[in-house]
Amino acid sequence: MPDPTRRRVLTSAGRLVLGTAGLGTAGLGTASLGTAGLAAPAVARERRVWRLATSWPKNAPGPGTTAARLAERITALSGGRLTVELHAAGELVPALEVFDAVAAGTVELGHSAALFWSGKMPSAPYFTAVPFGLLPEGHDAWLTAGGGQALWDELYGAFGVKPFAAGNSGIQMGGWYRKPIAGLEDLKGLRVRMPGLGGEVLRRLGAAPTTLPPGEIFTALSTGAIDGAEFLGPWQDLSLGLNRAARYYLWPGWHEPNGSAEALVNAAAYAALPEDLQRLIATCCEAENRRGPAEAEWRNAEALARLREDPEVTLAAWPEPVLRAARAQSEAVLAELAEASALDRRLRDSYAAAKARLLPWGRVGRHALLGAQLGA
Repeated sequence: MPDPTRRRVLTSAGRLVLGTAGLGTAGLGTASLGTAGLAAPAVARERRVWRLATSWPKNAPGPGTTAARLAERITALSGGRLTVELHAAGELVPALEVFDAVAAGTVELGHSAALFWSGKMPSAPYFTAVPFGLLPEGHDAWLTAGGGQALWDELYGAFGVKPFAAGNSGIQMGGWYRKPIAGLEDLKGLRVRMPGLGGEVLRRLGAAPTTLPPGEIFTALSTGAIDGAEFLGPWQDLSLGLNRAARYYLWPGWHEPNGSAEALVNAAAYAALPEDLQRLIATCCEAENRRGPAEAEWRNAEALARLREDPEVTLAAWPEPVLRAARAQSEAVLAELAEASALDRRLRDSYAAAKARLLPWGRVGRHALLGAQLGA
């Protein structure tokens, strides 16, 4: 006779698992079989198994470890009701196809960066970084208080994807180059790994930008297939060995002053979850979104100190003429994006309003304080 306390449960994502119902408050081991009969069984709770595909190499410091912690948090805090299996770039889907896999329901979860989807949604990079745009805390302020999240939901919702901010690599560096950059002429024809809006700005300055997944950057740079590459900050760049592939390390990271990572959730699978598990996913993403930049700030400072002591590395600022030209081209790129659709225009206007609101406070607050600390 089948055990009445167990039943087969088909999850919303089609993964077949077993659900277990407890008997009363005493549990199966102590349930009484007196004349009153068995206590009414509790409703069996579904146990779901979701797959999380990422754009990052396995155990990659920063976004890779953020994705791993996200999977662990959801699994642990759900008590196993929602088990998340982590898959690094290429294990289930290629690094740059994570969005499509989530949209199609091939996987229920993804962890990546919005700038990779500019070919599908030209304004998607707003949700990772905008050249000369908001810093990490300003970006989060726009999402949570300035209407950015609603626009993000609308943009991705057309593909059946629900996005969450889930990690941040902080302010970034300007990238590694095999030859020094002394002025605009040195950018002509330069093959540079720089995705997103920053790459488009470089293209307008005469360079030849390309998009490569993180796991392919070192080989391309070390073999000379590309002349320069940006990834994230010193901590993550050293983890890829980029200091062994090129010598000149430029700052600041004007192309990505913010480094938001995103959790992508298949909207249908998310809607099928009980409300408490939906809230749990949102809370776990928020926790990683807070931990990520703190971790990056500490590790980047540590890694930069190591680089300063490396005689094989030359740290240098972007030449001022390049920064001026890049700033002007950035404004032109954003203006053109706004003409693509009504949503793109609303997105640009919302972001511009947030920047206009936050910059004056940043000038008299954070920037002034940093200048005072440095004696500048």
